[in-house]
Amino acid sequence: MRTYQLNTGGNTDFLNMLDRSRLISKKVSKTEAVQSQTADRLSNENIHIGPSDWVPWQKDNKVCFIRMEGNIFGDIPINLELRLSVEDSPNSAGIVIDAIRCCKLALDRNEGGVLYSPSAYFTKHPPIQYTDDEAYRLTEEFISETMDIAKPLLKEKVRSNEQEINN
Repeated sequence: MRTYQLNTGGNTDFLNMLDRSRLISKKVSKTEAVQSQTADRLSNENIHIGPSDWVPWQKDNKVCFIRMEGNIFGDIPINLELRLSVEDSPNSAGIVIDAIRCCKLALDRNEGGVLYSPSAYFTKHPPIQYTDDEAYRLTEEFISETMDIAKPLLKEKVRSNEQEINN
């Protein structure tokens, strides 16, 4: 199997990446995010993930070209090519908001340190890498722990409010 992802864009992020020394950590995080989704780790020569160039007139639009090569049933070769175009800057807003919500849940539970499950779900290169499905499941469990803690408190509050209404 082989794959690449080439990104172009016209915003400051892409302009800054013209300095190739700034790309090292970005390429690692993007590559590890893709590697975490493969059943077997791809060799370095069979994977290339990263920004490709700054195209000023694209402004804040990012264009991503993805190619995946592999084999399907009967060892038949298959190639998939995809082009994605998206406004880049607001692209992660929802993810950031959900990550902040998980941080708030941890604070409310007096938890500190790394939130491994949400980190695995919300970031490209977390301390512990899981598949997307596993990271999602673990994050849902992390969130539901709060619900399990909150249910008795919520029931007591409802009971208290009902007593006030009845009095």
